[in-house]
Amino acid sequence: MAKWAVAMSGGVDSSVAAGLLAAEGHEVVGLTMNLWPDWLPEPDDAFKACCGVSAIEDARAVAHRLGIRHYVLNMREEFERAVIGYFAGEYAHGRTPNPCIACNQAIKFSLLLHKVTALGLDGVVTGHYARVEEDPLSGRYHLLRARDPHKDQSYVLYGLTQAQLARVRLPIGEYTKVQVRDLARQFGLPVADKPDSQEICFVPRGSYADVVARFHPEALQPGPILDTAGRVLGQHHGIARYTIGQRRGLGPALGRDSTRESRGGQADGQPKFVVAIDAQRNAVIVGEERDLLCDELTASELNWIAIESLDAPRRVTARVRHASRDVEATVRPSGSVGEITVRFAQPQRAPAPGQAVTLYDGARVLGGGTITAVRLPARSLA
Repeated sequence: MAKWAVAMSGGVDSSVAAGLLAAEGHEVVGLTMNLWPDWLPEPDDAFKACCGVSAIEDARAVAHRLGIRHYVLNMREEFERAVIGYFAGEYAHGRTPNPCIACNQAIKFSLLLHKVTALGLDGVVTGHYARVEEDPLSGRYHLLRARDPHKDQSYVLYGLTQAQLARVRLPIGEYTKVQVRDLARQFGLPVADKPDSQEICFVPRGSYADVVARFHPEALQPGPILDTAGRVLGQHHGIARYTIGQRRGLGPALGRDSTRESRGGQADGQPKFVVAIDAQRNAVIVGEERDLLCDELTASELNWIAIESLDAPRRVTARVRHASRDVEATVRPSGSVGEITVRFAQPQRAPAPGQAVTLYDGARVLGGGTITAVRLPARSLA
């Protein structure tokens, strides 16, 4: 039997993953990453964070119940640099980051996998809802959607390489969430009824802006709120407080000028949304909801899983955020090296630079990349 390291977050999914591998007769070692920075207070609600002290205690209790070894790895500095620092930097540049993808790529399936190798273990097991299969003919590894479409996490795993997929197991992807909790009870795990973690683990209290301020205080400097024609509507309180598609919080910021009165994210009686962020001018641009519709985007920092590369246009389904559904699209190489263009069959609402676009062929993940630009309707954007 193989020797597997299970990345145990203290939640029910990774705990059941450990239980399943142990039940198969494998040698299992539980590893919990201590990622919580010293400067962050413990969360008010321990259930909402997956990397604090309480998570370590829960993981240790599960390992004891399963009779497996358990170790804590101090990876706080690496996490702060590769995930929290990246998160703050993206907001400071007017982009919308996805810290879960950054954590998967830089920490869980890179640094952790390297440490597992040094320990003489065969690979890493996580509690992600997705599946890995090897094609017996080509030997290529494929990343597939989870059996439970409501919990599928393949969107945030598009960055896994062939070398990583060869050493990763995702046993939870074969089950629904209800089945996972049933298994936890069968294993007698103390976290069987523990609620799922919520939001971003390192901002359990306060706002994203509090984290950004530690690294990029300039991103909280006030600046103009403009409409799509370049007219000044008011003043914002820092571009880090805004994301594409946002409406809440605009009312007080819009204020009042000499020609219009603005209340509740409206100007001239029309609801207003953030449609663009111009970091160079420290400006937030607002428009109508129709200004959020995107029919085409470009992406870079690509990773392909099911194919070696993209050499010609291809019909796919695409997902531009974790909680959204796939939509039909055509992907093709763009004019720039290492960049693709994704054109949607139907315009999509508010895809944001900095987030990911993941491409599918049925249940298989073809690959994905980071959104660099979106093409909005043919109207002026300040």
